[in-house]
Amino acid sequence: MKLLTVILPNLLLFIILFVSISPLSNGFKEKTLAVGGIFPMSGSWAGGNACLPAVLMALEDVNNRTDILSEYKLEMSYDDSQCMPGLGTKVLYNLLYSKPPKLMVLSGCSIVSTFVAQAAKMWNLVVLAYGASSPALSNRQRFPTFFRTHPSATLHNPTRVKIFKRFGWTKIATIQDTQEVFQSTKEDLDKRVKAAGIHITVTQSFLTDPINAVRSLKRQDARIIVGLFYEDVARKVFCQAYKEKLYGKKYVWFLIGWYPDNWYKQKDDSINCTGEQLAEALEGHFTTEAVILHQDSSITDVGMTAKNFTTRLNEALNETDTSKVRGYPEAPLAYDAVWAMAFALNKTSIRLAEKNLTLEDFDYMNKDITDEIYSAMNSTKFLGVSGNVAFSSQGDRIAWTQIEQMINGTYHKLGYYDAVADNLTWFGKEKWKGGKIPQDKTVVVNSLRVVSPALYYSMCGVAFLGIIAGIICLVFNHLHRQRRIIAYSQPLVNSITCIGCMICLLCIFMVGLDGKFVPKHQYSTVCQVGAWILSIGFTLGYGSMFAKVWMVHQLTTARKKERKEWEIHVVIAVFLLFDVAILTVWQIMDPLQRKLQFFPLENPINTEDDIKLLPQLEHCHSEHLSVWLGVLFGYKSILLIFGIFLSYELRSVKLKQVNDSRFVAMGIYNVVVMCVITAPITLIIGNQQDASFAFISLAIILCSFLSMGLLFVPKMVEIKRNGVQQEQDNSGLTDSLVSREEEERHQRLLAENEQLKKQIADVEERIKDVNGKLQERARQRVLLSKEQKIQVQAELNESPRHNTDNKSCAEFNRLNSKKIRFCEEVEEVPNYPYPSPDRRQLSPRITRSEPFC
Repeated sequence: MKLLTVILPNLLLFIILFVSISPLSNGFKEKTLAVGGIFPMSGSWAGGNACLPAVLMALEDVNNRTDILSEYKLEMSYDDSQCMPGLGTKVLYNLLYSKPPKLMVLSGCSIVSTFVAQAAKMWNLVVLAYGASSPALSNRQRFPTFFRTHPSATLHNPTRVKIFKRFGWTKIATIQDTQEVFQSTKEDLDKRVKAAGIHITVTQSFLTDPINAVRSLKRQDARIIVGLFYEDVARKVFCQAYKEKLYGKKYVWFLIGWYPDNWYKQKDDSINCTGEQLAEALEGHFTTEAVILHQDSSITDVGMTAKNFTTRLNEALNETDTSKVRGYPEAPLAYDAVWAMAFALNKTSIRLAEKNLTLEDFDYMNKDITDEIYSAMNSTKFLGVSGNVAFSSQGDRIAWTQIEQMINGTYHKLGYYDAVADNLTWFGKEKWKGGKIPQDKTVVVNSLRVVSPALYYSMCGVAFLGIIAGIICLVFNHLHRQRRIIAYSQPLVNSITCIGCMICLLCIFMVGLDGKFVPKHQYSTVCQVGAWILSIGFTLGYGSMFAKVWMVHQLTTARKKERKEWEIHVVIAVFLLFDVAILTVWQIMDPLQRKLQFFPLENPINTEDDIKLLPQLEHCHSEHLSVWLGVLFGYKSILLIFGIFLSYELRSVKLKQVNDSRFVAMGIYNVVVMCVITAPITLIIGNQQDASFAFISLAIILCSFLSMGLLFVPKMVEIKRNGVQQEQDNSGLTDSLVSREEEERHQRLLAENEQLKKQIADVEERIKDVNGKLQERARQRVLLSKEQKIQVQAELNESPRHNTDNKSCAEFNRLNSKKIRFCEEVEEVPNYPYPSPDRRQLSPRITRSEPFC
C-alpha cells in the first residue's frame, strides 16, 4: 500500500509530462488559429533561408505544448517578398484576402516591414518582425501595431558610444547607405554622441557606389569610422578602402554585427578585390550586435537550451557550413518570434474568455480583440533561445549587445553591454596593430622652428670676437689719442662708431634667441630689447660716420671754415634722440609681441607614431608694425641716401681736420650696400629661420668689421710704421704754414673767380645786345637797294657807336686773359686740396685759343 502511494503520483506526473510533450498531443487541439508570414528568400537580404526553418520548428514546438493555447494550434501561410517593399505589400494583401483571417503577421527585412506595418494598422493587424532593425519602425504614430524580436539598429549606438568613451575617442566619422534604416540609425547616433561630448567630424553617404565616399574619408583624415550598410555593400566599401589604404594601425572600423562570419569571402562579381585583400582591410575592425543566442546552458522557457536549438536547426538546414546560409544569425530571433506570438495569443485568449469572447471571433474590423493582442504582446516576457525577450513601449526588443573584433581573420568576443543598466562587461582581449590604441585623429604636435644651434653659436662666436676687437680698438684709440694721426681723426667720434658697432654685434645674440632659450611670456621682452639695441647701435655706428662726412662737406663748402668739435657731437645726439623718441612711442602705444606663423603639416622623421608636425615660427609683431617700421626705416633710409651722396661728392677731398674722411666714406659705402641688399632679401627669406638669421648676422658682422677696420687698421699700421714716436701735447699742435697758405690762397682765388664771373657775365650781356643790333641792321640792309646798302655801310663805319663796340671787345679780351692767368695760378699751387677749375667752365664761349675779337 505504501509502495502504491509512492508510485502512483510519479506515474501520473510522468503521464502528464509525456502527453504535454508528445507529438501526438496536437491531436487534442481541434481548433486552428491562422497567422501569416512574409519571408525574404532572396534579394538584398535573403534571411528567410534560415529564419523560415526556425519558424516552422517553433510552430511545431508550440503546437506540441498543451499548456500554451491548449485548445488551438497555429497554422501559418507564408510567401517570399524578395526583400522588396512592393512585393512584400502584395504578399500581405494576398494573406489578408485569403481565408481564414490572420491574427498576426510575421515579417522580415526592414524595408518590407516598414510598408507592411504601415498598412497593417488599417486592418487592425499586429505585425511581429524577426528581421527588421530600422529605427524608423520605433515610431508608434506611424506603426501603432508593430513589434519586433530583432533589436533596433539604434541598440548598437549606446554600445558604440560606450566603446568610444572607453578608448578616449572624441572624434568619429560615419559612412552610410542612403536607405531609411541606416539614415535613422545615423540620426540616432548623432544625438547620442553629441550628448556624450563626441563629435562627428566627417559624414559620408552614398546611393550605390561608395568610391567617392571612401575617398572623401581618406582625404579628410577619418580615423574612427562607423559603417552603416548591408553586407553586399560592405564588400564594395572595403574593396575601395583597401585601394585607398584606409585600414591598418591608424584606423578603426565599426560595422554591423549581424553579417555572416565569412561574408567577405563570398564571391562578388561587383568588386575586383579578392577575399584575402578584404580580410587584410577588415583586420582589427569591431562589430556590435544584439545578443541573439542565449549564452547559458540552462533550459529556457521554450523547453530547450540554445545549444539544442542550434543542433536542431543545423539538422533542418542540412548544411555543414552554416555561415553560407543567409539569415542564420537571426534564426533564434525568428524562433522566439513564434513563441512570443504564442504567449501573447495564449494570454489574449484568457482575457477574452472573461469577456465571453474567443480568438475565433477575430476579424479585421474588431479593434477590441486587436487591442487585447497588442496589450498581451506589450507585456510578454520570457527566456527564449535568443535570451530574454521583452518589448519596450515602442515595440522594440530589449536585449544586450555583444562586441566582437576580427583578430587574424576570426571574430573574437570582447564583451557585453547592458544598455538598460548601463553596464559594460569587458574581457580585455582586444588587439591593436602597433601595440597601442589608435588615435581618433592625427595628433598634431607643435614643432617650433628654431635657429640651428651650430649656426647660432658660430655666429655668436664671431660676434663675440668682433666685440673683443672693438674693445681693442677703443683701448688703442684712447692710448694714442695724443698722436697726430689719431688727434686729427676726431677720436671721440671714432670711439662712438666703435661702440655702435659693438652694440650691433651684441644684437646678434638677441636675434637668435627663440623658443629653445626664451619662455613664451618673455619673448616679447626679447623683441623689444632687440629693437632698441639694433636701432641705437646703428645710429651710433652709422650716425657718427655720417656726422664726419657732413663735417667735411661743411668745411669744404661753407664760408666759415672753423668748426667746433661739439657740432659733430650735436648731430649724433640729434639722431640718437630721434631714435629714442620713436622707440619710446612705439613701445608705449603698440609694443612688440610674440606671434606664431604656421606652416603646412609635415611628417615626422624617424618615428612610427601617428603624428603630424605643425611647424611654427616665432616673429616679433605688433598691430601697426608696418607703420612703425616705415617711420623708423624711412628716416634712416634718408640718412643712408644722403650719406652715400656726400661720400661720393667728397670722394677725393682731404682735410687735416678729418684725416680719415676717405676711409669713413668707404665705410658708409659698405653700410649702404649691405643695408640695400639685406633689407629685401630678409623679407623674402623671413620664413626660413636659419637663412634669415645667417643673412642678418653676416650683414651686421661685415658692416661692423669693415667699419672698425677702415677706421682703425690704417692708423694702427701707420703708428707701427713710425715706431714709438709720441706727441704729448695735443693742444700745442698747430696747422702747418703750407696748409694755411694753401687754404687762404684758395679762398682768395675763389673770391676773385666769383668777381670775374660777374664781370664776364656783364660783358657777355653787352655783347649780346650789340649782336642783336647788328643782326637787326643786317636784315634792314637786305631790303635796301644796292645804292642804299653802300650808303648805309659808309654811315655805319663813321658811327661812334661802332667804336664803342670795339672797346667792349677789347675789354672782354682783357678780362678773359686775366681769367686764364687765374687758372694757371691754381694749377701751380702744390697739394691743392680742391678740384682745379676748368678753363672752359669759366666762359662757355671764350678760351685762350679762341679769342673773341
